[in-house]
Amino acid sequence: MGNRGMEELIPLINKLQDAFSSIGQSCNLDLPQIAVVGGQSAGKSSVLENFVGRDFLPRGSGIVTRRPLVLQLVNSKTEHAEFLHCKGRKFVDFEEVRMEIEAETDRITGSNKGISPIPINLRVYSPNVLNLTLIDLPGMTKVAVGDQPPDIEHQIRDMLLQFITKESCLILAVTPANTDLANSDALKIAKEVDPQGLRTIGVITKLDLMDEGTDARDILENKLLPLRRGYIGVVNRSQKDIDGKKDIRAALAAERKFFLSHPAYRHLAERMGTPHLQKTLNQQLTNHIRDTLPGLRSKLQSQLLSLEKEVEEFKNFRPDDPARKTKALLQMVQQFGVDFEKCIEGSGDQVDTSNLSGGAKINRIFHERFPFELVKMEFDEKELRKEISYAIKNIHGVRTGLFTPDMAFEAIVKKQIIKLKEPCLKCIDLVIQELINTVRQCTNKLGSYPRLREETERIVTTYIRERDSKTKDQVLLLIDIELSYINTNHEDFIGFANAQQRTAANATKKRVIPNQVIRRGWLTINISIMKGGSKDYWFVLTAESLSWYKDEEEKEKKYMLPLDNLKLRDVEKGFMSSKHVFAIFNTEQRNVYKDLRQIELACDTQEEVDSWKASFLRAGVYPDKGQTENEDSLNQSDTVSMDPQLERQVETIRNLVDSYISIVNKSIRDLMPKTIMHLMINNVFLFSSPIFRRRTSSTPSCWPTCTRLETRAV
Repeated sequence: MGNRGMEELIPLINKLQDAFSSIGQSCNLDLPQIAVVGGQSAGKSSVLENFVGRDFLPRGSGIVTRRPLVLQLVNSKTEHAEFLHCKGRKFVDFEEVRMEIEAETDRITGSNKGISPIPINLRVYSPNVLNLTLIDLPGMTKVAVGDQPPDIEHQIRDMLLQFITKESCLILAVTPANTDLANSDALKIAKEVDPQGLRTIGVITKLDLMDEGTDARDILENKLLPLRRGYIGVVNRSQKDIDGKKDIRAALAAERKFFLSHPAYRHLAERMGTPHLQKTLNQQLTNHIRDTLPGLRSKLQSQLLSLEKEVEEFKNFRPDDPARKTKALLQMVQQFGVDFEKCIEGSGDQVDTSNLSGGAKINRIFHERFPFELVKMEFDEKELRKEISYAIKNIHGVRTGLFTPDMAFEAIVKKQIIKLKEPCLKCIDLVIQELINTVRQCTNKLGSYPRLREETERIVTTYIRERDSKTKDQVLLLIDIELSYINTNHEDFIGFANAQQRTAANATKKRVIPNQVIRRGWLTINISIMKGGSKDYWFVLTAESLSWYKDEEEKEKKYMLPLDNLKLRDVEKGFMSSKHVFAIFNTEQRNVYKDLRQIELACDTQEEVDSWKASFLRAGVYPDKGQTENEDSLNQSDTVSMDPQLERQVETIRNLVDSYISIVNKSIRDLMPKTIMHLMINNVFLFSSPIFRRRTSSTPSCWPTCTRLETRAV
C-alpha cells in the first residue's frame, strides 16, 4: 500500500470534494482528480465496475452516463456505498445503488437522454478496492436521440473540457481495441488539452474482440501514439456475460488467463489487467496530489486571508446603514450604464445568437435600411422626366428655348433634396426606438427594485427624447445647407458637356465588381401547390445574377437568373402565412422563372426582407414605383409627344440631376450615422454614466429624488 501518510492524501481530497459539492462551489480551487473519457460503449462503465467488483452502474444503449459521477473508492473492512445527496443512508445492495443513480440523473436531466454538468457524488467502501477517486463523464456522441438538443455533441464536449482542461486533472482515455486508434474520440480530445501527453493515461479495452490475426501490441508497448504515462490493456465482460450475471471475480480471472496465454501480450501480462490498472491509478493519483499540494495550500491560504478581511469588514455591518444603501444604489446605476454601453458598442459578455439588438440593429439601420429608403425615393423615372419637362417649358414661357436652362436643373435638384427629409427623420426614429428598447433590456437587472427601474427608464428615455429633437434639427439643417448652394463645380459632378453624351442607362450602370458575391442565405420561393408548392433554397446573389441551390454546399444548382431588367416590388403577406414576402419581376414583361412573370421570395422576419432588399440595391436591382398601366397611358401624352429638342434637354437635365443627387446622397449617407452618433448615442453614453454625472454640474435634478426614493427601498 505504500507510505501511510501518502495514502491519506486521497481521502483528504475526497473530503474537500464533498465539502465543495455541499456548498455548491469550488472556491476557485482545481482539486487533483482523474477524469474518465471515451466514446459511447467504449467500456468505461465496465472498467469502473471491475474496480469495485460489483454491478452498480446504469447500462443500456445510447448515452447512459448523463451526469458526471464522482466515484470515491475507499479501502475498508466492510462493503457499502453512500451518496452525498442521501446523507446518513448506507446502500448494501448495489442494485439499489444503480437505481438511485438513475433516479438522481432523471431528477435533474429528465427521463429522455438529456445531460447535465451537475455531478453525482458516490463513495464506495470495500476491502477489494484501493483508495482512488475517478470522475466518470458522459460518453462522446455524434447524433442526438429522443428529445436531446441538436447540439448534444457540443454540449458533451464542453462538459468534458470543463474537467480535463484543468492542469490538476489526470485524463483516463478509454479506447476500444477494435477501432482505429487514430480515430479515438478519447485520445483526440485528450491531445487537444494535453498535447505532450503528460497527463493522459491510455486504457485499451475489448482486446479479446479484435479481428483474428491482429493485435494491439504496438499500442500497449507505447510505440504508436506514445503517452508519458503509457497504456494499460484490460478485458471486460461481454454483453452476454453481463446479461448472464457472470461474476466479476471470475471475469478478472479470465482476464488474467487471457493475457498470460495470448502470444502478443504474454510478455506484458504483469503490466496489464484491471488490478494493475487500479494499482497504477492509485499511485499516479497519490503522486499527482503530492505534486500539486504545495500550490493548493498556498492558494487556500491566500483565499482564507481574503475571506478573513471580508469578515472583518462585516463585523460592524448594520443592515439599515444609509451609506451602504447609497453605495449599493450607485453600483446598480453604474452597472446599468456599463451594460447599456456594452449593448451598443457590441462588447457585451452575453452574446445573443438568435436576434439582432442594440448596436448591431442600429448598424443595420445605418447601412441597410437608410440607404434602401434613399434609393426608393430616387427612382421614379417617369414622374421625374415629366417634372423636368414642365420646368423647362415654364422657364421658356411663350418662347421656344434653344438652350437647356440651368434654372430647371436647380429647381428639380432642390425638389429632390427636400424629399430626403422624410427618410432621414425616419432613420432617427428607428434609432430612437432601438435605444429605448436597449434601455428597457438593460434595466431588467433592476427588477428587484421596481421604483428604481421605473425612474431609470423614465429619466434616460426622457433624455433620449430631448436629444431626438436636437438631432432632427441638426439633420434638417444639413438638408437646408445642401439646398442653400448647388455646387456644380464638385469634382464628381459630370457637367453639361458630359450630360449631353450620357444616356439614362449609363447613368444607372452597376458599380460593383463583376461576379462579386454580395449575399448568401436561405429564402423560400412561394409557388402555388398546383405547381409544386413553396420550397426553401440556398440563394447566392452576385453583381450579375441570382442563383439558388439545393443546400449550403452549393453543388446542386437549381437555377441562375441574370439581374438585367429586374426590379423589386412588395407583396402582401398571405392570410395563412407567417412569412414576409417580396417579389422580383422583369420590366420587359418576360417570364422570370419557368412560366412565372414574377417570383415571390419569403423570409421569416421583416428585418430579413429589408436586408435582402438592401443587398439587391447593391447589385443594381431597384424597387418598382408600382405605376399602373392607366397612369402610364395618361402620362404618355406628356412624355412621348415632346419634340426632339425638348427631349434632348430633358435627357440632359435628367443626367445632371442623377449625377448631383448621387453626390448629395453619398454625403447624407455618410453624415447621418455620424450626426446621430455624435448628438444622440454618445451623449446618452455620457448621461447614463454615474461618473460623468458626479463630475459635471449638469446633473438632472430628478436623479437626487430617485436616489432618496430608492435608498429607502434598497
